[in-house]
Amino acid sequence: MLSCIPKTTSCRRFEELCSRYRPEVFRFALWLTRDRPIAEDVVQETLARAWRAIDSLVDPDAARPWLLAIARREYARLHRRTRLTTVPLDDLVETNDPALAIPPTEDNSDVGAALASLAPEYRQPLVLQVIMGYSTDEIARKMGLTQNTVLSRLHRARQKLRVALCTSEVSVGSSVSRTFKATPSRRYAA
Repeated sequence: MLSCIPKTTSCRRFEELCSRYRPEVFRFALWLTRDRPIAEDVVQETLARAWRAIDSLVDPDAARPWLLAIARREYARLHRRTRLTTVPLDDLVETNDPALAIPPTEDNSDVGAALASLAPEYRQPLVLQVIMGYSTDEIARKMGLTQNTVLSRLHRARQKLRVALCTSEVSVGSSVSRTFKATPSRRYAA
């Protein structure tokens, strides 16, 4: 009978974790995948792994970053499983394959270069928020700053990205536009 108590506690902890963080994990997975069915699969696998490891979560305050890290790893696992077959480029050139003439569907190199050009004090909070999914309060604690400083640096980082991309208005269809729209504003996050 005593062995049932920890299992019941684990079940209750897991249910609370799911009810509280599942929507956030789904938003993060959707941001990563840009595809609703794949995001749902990532969330499902994330929660299955979280269930198996629920007893390893000692600090309840660490639940959100813990779940987001699991989701990020699940997304990476998904990409490792779905490797596309590669063909040597020389073979394509020799056969004059029409695939060589197809332009890339999207080029994010401009965003990557602009992000890399930011000073670390601006790049780090932006990466923590946009890619890692941290709130401004979590970023402030992690970096040892005030929340207002983090908000200011996030704002300046976005301004510097716009300047680096040579535009004051980000075009609606650009990869930068989607990045900023996918990132919820956390100006007043606790």
